[in-house]
Amino acid sequence: MKIFQSTDLLNSKDHEFFKTKSLDSLPDAQKIIEEVKNLGDSAVIEYSTKFGDGSFLSAQDFTVSEDEIQRAFDVTPKETVSAINSCIQNIKEFAQKQLECIHNLDIEKNNSKLGHRIIPLDRVLCYVPGGNYPLPSSAIMTCVPAKVAGVSEVILTSPKIRPQTIVAANLSGADKIYKLGGVQAIASFAYGTQSIAPVDKIVGPGNKYVTYAKKYVYGRCSIDFLAGPSEVLIVADDNQDPSLVSADLLAQCEHDKDARGYLLCFSEDFARKVIESAKVQLQTLATKDIATISFENSCAIVVKDMQEAIQISNMRAPEHLELMFDNAWEISVKFKNYGSLFIGSNCAEVFGDYCSGTNHVLPTNGASRYTGGLSVFDFIKIQTYQMLSKEHSRQLSELASQIAKLEGLMAHKLASDLRGE
Repeated sequence: MKIFQSTDLLNSKDHEFFKTKSLDSLPDAQKIIEEVKNLGDSAVIEYSTKFGDGSFLSAQDFTVSEDEIQRAFDVTPKETVSAINSCIQNIKEFAQKQLECIHNLDIEKNNSKLGHRIIPLDRVLCYVPGGNYPLPSSAIMTCVPAKVAGVSEVILTSPKIRPQTIVAANLSGADKIYKLGGVQAIASFAYGTQSIAPVDKIVGPGNKYVTYAKKYVYGRCSIDFLAGPSEVLIVADDNQDPSLVSADLLAQCEHDKDARGYLLCFSEDFARKVIESAKVQLQTLATKDIATISFENSCAIVVKDMQEAIQISNMRAPEHLELMFDNAWEISVKFKNYGSLFIGSNCAEVFGDYCSGTNHVLPTNGASRYTGGLSVFDFIKIQTYQMLSKEHSRQLSELASQIAKLEGLMAHKLASDLRGE
């Protein structure tokens, strides 16, 4: 981990720390998407075999059968099933409370009615990566809020799906579970194939190819957002335990070699203590091969005061933001840009990854400047309506006709004039 002074960053706004990475064009991915779009199941089978995402004799093999679900439960330890259920309960409770925050709106005015209705989506796809580690937590985080929102059909797909992911998907309420992954999976659920009906929205994390595919199909269906490698930014003062800070940094760094941990602190001495602590923890960490590379490419930034820490954090807009200092709760309102916020030293970011209740599918790469993380709100539509009385219609007619004439849209004016007669 490199150490910088805050002036090194603030005097150079194009510093690597602030740069967002563009999603490069991937011609191979475009080719796969178009072939799946045009050829359907046969292209899915071909590319799944080619990339090792699954070997299928026919489209009937795409789904996880009831027998396979039962076998997954048979080989998954009971304590694991219990832990998964406990996590589901916490995520479900939080999602239900979120949904309670928003209601149908009905306004009565001049004997007319206007308002909006909360309508859940019909079909969504929850994508769970099948890379370095099994990720049953991502099955929970994507399926549970969709079910709470009232989505009619929640579908989960994951390449080389592991038993614990099948168990988590089933317990989280997935209506169908697929074994597909990669670009071909995103394309098949966006456009549909002979055996797969298209979905309204695709959510969930993935590698750069999956992310590019989501970007490519956006418009044909909706997506949550474009998420890149995981990242955490920790603001910590000198009173904190360096081992807690280093452990939280390494928890992100072990995701993959492109993950990053960032520390904003108030002295170089504390930064070095955190680095030394991380080196000790890495010695016995089973994932040290990946975590070491990621940690070495991460950085600590020494700031002169809290105001500077707030400024730099808001500019960076991290995926995860941890505040580990006195009066963190009071000062937290000044931090504006983050995927999810963790306040105080008791609040390990990994609790948000798994079980506290908030969602771990979060915006990265500066996207928290304009969006939050996945939530129950991603699975509903807010749609307006109006039903006007004749009296109210006449009142609006003159105003609407004036604007229509101003814009030169004479059929608009005619439609309005007729209501004024």
